[in-house]
Amino acid sequence: MRRLFITTLLFVASCVTSNPTKYPNENVELNDSALGPADTFEVRVYGEQNLSGVHQVASDGTINFPLLGRVDVAGKESTEVAQEIATRLREGQFLKEPHVAVIVQQSNSKRISVLGAVAKPGTLTVVAGMTVVQAISQAGGFSPLASKDDTVVTRRVKDKLQRFRVRMSEVTRGEVDDFLLRPGDIVFVPERVF
Repeated sequence: MRRLFITTLLFVASCVTSNPTKYPNENVELNDSALGPADTFEVRVYGEQNLSGVHQVASDGTINFPLLGRVDVAGKESTEVAQEIATRLREGQFLKEPHVAVIVQQSNSKRISVLGAVAKPGTLTVVAGMTVVQAISQAGGFSPLASKDDTVVTRRVKDKLQRFRVRMSEVTRGEVDDFLLRPGDIVFVPERVF
């Protein structure tokens, strides 16, 4: 019986190392200047102080602009948003020749959170190609109590949360590619249970 148990244990161990974890590592193009949810920007309509002001992009990618109502801004450059507001003000016959500028104040949509057993938990700005290893390094590395192989990335995909377990030992041994991060991801490193 003991021999069967040891044989089974060795078989399971060999399966784990020969079938490494697969991650959804599609290449994410980050448009650094495109607006996204939670970004804050100022709209200046020259000569029209009542139409000028600061806006924050809602979770559905829109803002509520005076006279125009809902304006879709997510995924657009600040110049595109300025042009769209000017066009709609002109076409709605609110202003003859509106001059509009959009100035991004805070880019919150391209951030991730690194939490748990790391030296400096918090939020980081995502750059194209950023991985879990890079994010944890920027957060000061693992704490001494970190359960590295139980690292979890939580991601919202089509209004559903998905969780991916990242076994850091597989990544550091080169058995799998590092996990590519996207804006909004949460990286959580739990502590070991003794």
